[in-house]
Amino acid sequence: MEDLKLPGIDYGALLPMLILFGAACVGILLEVFTPRRLRHVIQLTLAFLAVTASFIAVVAQHNTRKITIGGAVAVDGPTLFLQGAILALGLVSLMLIGERSIERGGPFVSQAAITVGSQKDLKQAGDQSGATEVYPLTIFALGGMLLFVAANDLLTMFIALEVFSLPLYLLCALARRRRLLSQEAALKYFLLGSYASAFFLFGVALIYGFSGGVALAQVHAAVADPQRSQVLLYGGLALIAIGLLFKAALAPFHVWTPDVYQGAPTPVTALMAACTKVAAFGALLRVLYVAFEGVRWDFQPVLGTIAVLTMLAGAILAITQTDMKRLLAYSSVANAGYLLVGVLALNENGLSSTMFYLVAYGFAVLAAFGIVTLVRDADGEATHLARWAGLGRKSPLVAAAFTFILLAFAGIPLTSGFTAKFAVFGAAVEGGQTWLVVFGVISSMLLAFPYLRVVVLLWLSEPNESTPTVSIPGFLTSAALVIGVVATIALGVVPAPLIDLTRDAAQFVR
Repeated sequence: MEDLKLPGIDYGALLPMLILFGAACVGILLEVFTPRRLRHVIQLTLAFLAVTASFIAVVAQHNTRKITIGGAVAVDGPTLFLQGAILALGLVSLMLIGERSIERGGPFVSQAAITVGSQKDLKQAGDQSGATEVYPLTIFALGGMLLFVAANDLLTMFIALEVFSLPLYLLCALARRRRLLSQEAALKYFLLGSYASAFFLFGVALIYGFSGGVALAQVHAAVADPQRSQVLLYGGLALIAIGLLFKAALAPFHVWTPDVYQGAPTPVTALMAACTKVAAFGALLRVLYVAFEGVRWDFQPVLGTIAVLTMLAGAILAITQTDMKRLLAYSSVANAGYLLVGVLALNENGLSSTMFYLVAYGFAVLAAFGIVTLVRDADGEATHLARWAGLGRKSPLVAAAFTFILLAFAGIPLTSGFTAKFAVFGAAVEGGQTWLVVFGVISSMLLAFPYLRVVVLLWLSEPNESTPTVSIPGFLTSAALVIGVVATIALGVVPAPLIDLTRDAAQFVR
């Protein structure tokens, strides 16, 4: 790893984050000063422009390697790659969030404070335009994620964790339909997320006691030459890991995932499944590879056990699900386990393959949830698996796209899922973690069953009176689906350009 320290503040290096935070603040002002009938278009346009400008700023810094703000933020290869991935996936998520043609008024409630089940609530669920506060909240969350993957000290990482978590707690509660389920999901996410944040902060305190500082470089130096009790080190690492494992939805800290994924508005679920996973694993990579590399032999077996538990729990529990969003939630849990296998390789290939997997999975899961938004009846999205029977005969194009995405999740060759799993498993074998690969292959075989069951439902079952209709996607949803499916094909057939990019980016500065 390259050692590099630059004093002062480099605003160019911080530009992607500054753009998003600035746009979010402008979006809040627009909520006050713009007419309601124009607010959706203005806010959506501002969000697209902000994310695009931030992405351009990231690309413009592709050769930057520096530490700024007194060591609080590191701009290096992994930072820039992960920030670019968050922004690209965030842009596609915004397409799903901004869609208003599939459901009148959009997927978000107009006023969240109205009592559930009241006449006003029924009225706003029927014809009132959805809340536009979702756009500045989404931009705040994306900005916090950019800071999270760039944080070079534990206190900055904690602040970034809160910056992107708090907007997500609110977004989960804003579903237009199934309001109680949405509010329950938000409350569960908030309470469990608060506990995880508290664990993280306690861990920071213990690590400060051990190393005398919170900068990752200080922690690395203290680990290499310990001067204080190592009880503080291992206790702090365990508590910090709990906070990060919660965000990454790794067992046994995954219990929030199915309830939150099911209750949140589906576009927000897509945002969390894609972007939050990139942010969580980006921070986990930096903490393990930069700060605690010196105790790798101590945490590898523990985190390896967690990876095995996550893969098996996700695969086995996915088999029992009868709701599509919950099935995809447990699929997300299992995929978090595969990602942790790549992380635990603790070599350059492990770093690059994990980053590749995050991008490949992100585009696929956005397409999957985009299709879920299209399968509807009079009460909104029809997510019960039995309702999807025979859907391939009613809408073969949508069913074919969903089948392809499920095959990618299963790791079938010529899809991004196969390439990503092959990459992380290969890195793990190279890093001496073959036992994790064995469990990974077993869980992949188990996880193929629920995917194939859905494929059979789509194509080999007869449609009946309860089979819902498939809405005609609007322009934004169509664009999101095309991007997700094309990326899943491209990263399976010609993955070399992205693999080369991840390898070039696989070097932290310290």
